[in-house]
Amino acid sequence: MTDWTHGEVVANGVRLHHVEAGDPDDPLVVLLHGFPEFWYSWREQVPALADAGFHVVAPDMRGYNRSEKPHGVDAYRLEELVGDVVGLLDRFDAERAHVVGHDWGGIVAWETAIRHPDRLADLAVLNAPHPGAYRRELLQHPEQWRRSSYAMAFQLPRLPEFVLGARNCAGVAKLLVDSAMTPSSFDERDLRRYREAACRPGALTSAINYYRAQFRSGLRRELGAVLGDRRSLDVDVPTLLVWGEADVALDVALTEGLDRWVDDLRVERLPDVSHWVHHERPEQVSELLVEYLSRRGRETG
Repeated sequence: MTDWTHGEVVANGVRLHHVEAGDPDDPLVVLLHGFPEFWYSWREQVPALADAGFHVVAPDMRGYNRSEKPHGVDAYRLEELVGDVVGLLDRFDAERAHVVGHDWGGIVAWETAIRHPDRLADLAVLNAPHPGAYRRELLQHPEQWRRSSYAMAFQLPRLPEFVLGARNCAGVAKLLVDSAMTPSSFDERDLRRYREAACRPGALTSAINYYRAQFRSGLRRELGAVLGDRRSLDVDVPTLLVWGEADVALDVALTEGLDRWVDDLRVERLPDVSHWVHHERPEQVSELLVEYLSRRGRETG
């Protein structure tokens, strides 16, 4: 199994810690984690992809773990998060890359494909909704509003940090275990590492600021739509969507009707798997990613 190394780069003006594996001359794969994780969530996929012939970079996204934690909600707007991904590609001299994201990393991956399709060879997303589908479900189905209620609670000042951060971030471990179909997917070592990362100074506020910035930006976008300013949400790169159907926060309906925005789409739904799809089915997810990215590489090579 391929080993990895730790490093730091400055991308988009922010210092990002990352794990790297594989030959730098191989095609670049960027792995973007979600909340409340860090690069470690990809520990099974990093060596699998490197062994398959990819140069793998898994950053701690801005605000998380050992990466820099800019102050203020606006520092976590999608424009900045997408800029970090593009900056990473620049720093690793990649004209185009394979971009993979889960949860918040998936949201950023979708947005990178929408805004910078020329920089992506292809896209793979794990349990993160396309923005158009998410808006559709929120408008049409109250069930998704109920599932998303936690994001509204995150708009409160200081209280979410207090709840999740109490007792050395025990709330972070509880969130992971309680929302999993297979709680044993997170062993004590894993939970300790996630708690340690979340308890770094400023990390919880930074992570929750992703939600606060998205909420404010969403209000601005809705106002813009009323005024006739509708941005394109089309994804013009080949896309793989992997979805654990037992996600407590995101309805499986979010995987349907995506051909409106994504022409070249493959959807893999995994029954009896939660939001933490690459934790509960690490080998299956690794195999899906290796197969898809390798095939796309051959087709575009």
